[in-house]
Amino acid sequence: MKQKAHPNKTPSKRQLLIAYRIFFGVLGLLAVTAQLSVHVTNSFSVVNFFSYFTNLSNIFAAGVLLSGAYFLAKHRTPKLSDDLARGAAVVAIVLVGIVYGLLLSNEDVGTLLPWVNVVVHYIMPVAVLIDWLYQPPRTHLVATQATVWLVFPGTYLIYVCLRGAATGWYPYPFLNPDKVGGLGGVAAHAIGIMALFFLVSWVLLKLGTSLKRHI
Repeated sequence: MKQKAHPNKTPSKRQLLIAYRIFFGVLGLLAVTAQLSVHVTNSFSVVNFFSYFTNLSNIFAAGVLLSGAYFLAKHRTPKLSDDLARGAAVVAIVLVGIVYGLLLSNEDVGTLLPWVNVVVHYIMPVAVLIDWLYQPPRTHLVATQATVWLVFPGTYLIYVCLRGAATGWYPYPFLNPDKVGGLGGVAAHAIGIMALFFLVSWVLLKLGTSLKRHI
């Protein structure tokens, strides 16, 4: 008597990538939410909380991961706008990891929960970068299109400097004129950071157009 063939229960690459994106997307949101709870409990300004580039970038990256998981589950082909948004999130979160390592790793993190610090500054940048390298954008992006990736950090720097001048509060010491020798010091750091954004954008763009998609 012929035996029935058992279906292959091994998860497909698509299923594994969906699970990967959901896991890290939820992890990123949980980390930000947990820290927001600490912030509110201590009666700190919620506006200040959402003025940290780290928090904004982790929310952005988590949203892109979760939407990417949804698109995969629905077998939806990414459009140019999807790839550009994803690229902007990748560049932003990768720079969070780089800038933190270069300028902030020795700073007092205050009430920042240790596990949240690890997630938002180390795990999420690496996880999102791996996702980009494993599943590069479907669209063949060119440099002129990727300049949109600089809009987010550029707008953020303008906002922080203007709000800081008005309130006297800055989310990062390297953007505070009193900590870096005046406006010239702020300008030097801002130019350096934007140059770093440009470099990382260019590298990720080149990798995204040369690596093979797995799904």
